[in-house]
Amino acid sequence: MRGRVGSLLLREATRQASLYGVQRASHISSNSATSFLLKSTVVNSPAQSLYTVSWNGTFHNESLAWSPFVHHMSTAAAPLGDEMPSGKPSPSEAPVNVSEKPETTKKNFEKSSDISSYWGVVPKVQYKEDGTPWKWTCFTPHQTYYPDVTIDLEKYHERKNMTDSIAYWTVKSLRIPTDVFFQKRYGCRAMMLETVAAVPGMVGGMLLHCKSLRKFETSGGWIKALLEEAENERMHLMTFMEVAKPKWYERALVFTVQGVFFNAYFLLYLASPKLAHRITGYLEEEAIWSYTQFLKEIDAGHIENGPAPAIAIDYWRLPKDATIRDVVMVVRADEAHHRDVNHFAADIHEKGKELRDSPAPIGYH
Repeated sequence: MRGRVGSLLLREATRQASLYGVQRASHISSNSATSFLLKSTVVNSPAQSLYTVSWNGTFHNESLAWSPFVHHMSTAAAPLGDEMPSGKPSPSEAPVNVSEKPETTKKNFEKSSDISSYWGVVPKVQYKEDGTPWKWTCFTPHQTYYPDVTIDLEKYHERKNMTDSIAYWTVKSLRIPTDVFFQKRYGCRAMMLETVAAVPGMVGGMLLHCKSLRKFETSGGWIKALLEEAENERMHLMTFMEVAKPKWYERALVFTVQGVFFNAYFLLYLASPKLAHRITGYLEEEAIWSYTQFLKEIDAGHIENGPAPAIAIDYWRLPKDATIRDVVMVVRADEAHHRDVNHFAADIHEKGKELRDSPAPIGYH
């Protein structure tokens, strides 16, 4: 009798689960289940929706494959048998320029289940306001922004002491081989520049993270600020990869330069965070100069001002008819912001304080 009841419950559970894009492994027999309970939870709000199915019972030598489909980035799958929290997400969690289409849940689940649905991790499918799917996996709508191109590009740090002079001339010496190798090939130059520029923020954030764990103290938001900088620089690289296709020897050069620079900057940051941030600040000043020359070449007609890559249009929320010149302008503005952040960090250390003593400029674009 119990076996028959179990079979009927299993059949009904499978039917209900299939309606919400939850699939059951095909090799579960009614005899293998001693008891189970189907428990469903539906959470609906303007920005989130989740359907979970939990199985409470004993299965012998069989498996059950299930997967919730998450309609909001901030919604996480709850442990089996737990209720999902209700309520609306905070404004900071709401996706930007994205509309959800819950009716595509089953279709999206079927695509993602080709990999694995056992862990309940299903890629989130997002849409733009015009109804087209969000196609990027290297960044989300939450990371897009309108760049501030009104920032002062003429500001620079005046050398005041030996540390400043060491940082300044170190950067100037690094520029010499770059000028010789790339000359006026500013597309390739920008690509190489970004492979180096993305290193300091990652190294600084990583070391501050370890320091925070080691000393049981907060970072004042500087871990996030520096990692934001590294991510922003990486997005610059993803953009210029579409503009200038690197040749094999340029890729080999990236391997060499990144390997040397990462380890050198790592050791430098351990020895003197002040000097490390000052060098990065001067590097950003050189980046501003390089992109200014890039713009001059475009305006002179020496470099074709073609359409902006699609990834740049979505990341910086540029108009659909944006050009390469528009991209260079917003990238240059980003570098100016990074210049300010790193010189500010060096000034904090110069006053004998820790970075956590001053609030970090999180989201400073």
